[in-house]
Amino acid sequence: MPSFTSRQFVLLVLLTLAWGFNWPVMKLGVADYPPLAFRAISIWLGLPVLGLALVWMKVPFRVPRSAWPELVWLGATNMFVWHACIILAVKALSGGRAAILGYTMPVFSAVIGALLFSAVLTRRSWIGVGACAVGVGLLLWHELTDLAGRPGYVALALVAAATWALGTQLLRHTRIGLPTLTLSFWMTAMTAVVMTVLSLLFERGPRQWPGPVTWGSILYNAVLIFGFAHAAWFYLARGLPPIASTLSVMFIPVLGVFSGALWLGEVVHWQDWVAVALMMVAIASVLWPSRSNAAKA
Repeated sequence: MPSFTSRQFVLLVLLTLAWGFNWPVMKLGVADYPPLAFRAISIWLGLPVLGLALVWMKVPFRVPRSAWPELVWLGATNMFVWHACIILAVKALSGGRAAILGYTMPVFSAVIGALLFSAVLTRRSWIGVGACAVGVGLLLWHELTDLAGRPGYVALALVAAATWALGTQLLRHTRIGLPTLTLSFWMTAMTAVVMTVLSLLFERGPRQWPGPVTWGSILYNAVLIFGFAHAAWFYLARGLPPIASTLSVMFIPVLGVFSGALWLGEVVHWQDWVAVALMMVAIASVLWPSRSNAAKA
C-alpha cells in the first residue's frame, strides 16, 4: 500500500474538514435565505476558483462536441439532482441528519453497481446495505413519530444520495477521454445555470440581499467546496490508497453531526447516534478494501 506524502496528508485532512463542517455552515446559510438561490450564488462564485485550478494544473477546458450529450447526463446525475435536493433537505432537517442521509451514497453506489454494471456484492457488502437500511429506518422513524418531523425531506435527501451514486457509477464507466477535472468544471458550470433557473422558477417573492452570516456561508461554499474541494479531491483520488478515501468519506457525516450539535445547538437524539454508527459500518463494508485487494495494492 503506498504511503502518504506530506502534501497528500494535509490536503486529505483539509478536504475532510471542509466537507464535514460545511453541513452546519449550509444550515446557517439557508436559515434566512432561499436555499436554491444560496446554492446558485455559491456555485457561480466558486466556478472561477475551480477554473483557476485547471489553469494552474494545465488541464484543458475544451470538450469535443460529440461528448456534450453524455456530459450533460453526467452533470444531471452527479450534480443537478444532488445539489437541488440536498440543499432543500438541509433547509428542513438538521445539518447533521442531512449529512448522515447524504452519505448513504457509497451504499447506494454499491447496489447500483451490482444491479446495472454487473459488479459483485459480497456478503460483507450485503451486511453494509442492511446496516444502512436500519440506520435510515431509525431516522425516518424519528421524523414520523415527531409532530414536527418532515419525512418527505428525509426521502428527498435519499433521492439526492441515490442519484449521486448513479452518477458516480456512470462517471466510472464513461468513455469521454478527458481529464476528470475538465468534466468537473463543466458539470459545475451547468449546475450553476440549473440552480439559477430553479431558483427563479420556484423561489418567488422579493429578493433580499444576503446578510453577513449568509454571505459567510456562501463564500465558504464558493472557495472551499466548489473551488478547493473539487480540485483537491480529484488530485488526491489518483494517488491515494483506497483506505484513505474511505476514512475521509466515513468521517464527514460524523463531523456534520457533532459540529451541528456544537455550533447550532442541534439536538442529537439516540437515533442519530445509532444511525452514525450504522452508516460508518455500512460505508466501511462497501468501501474498505478486502485483504486480497490490500495485498495487491
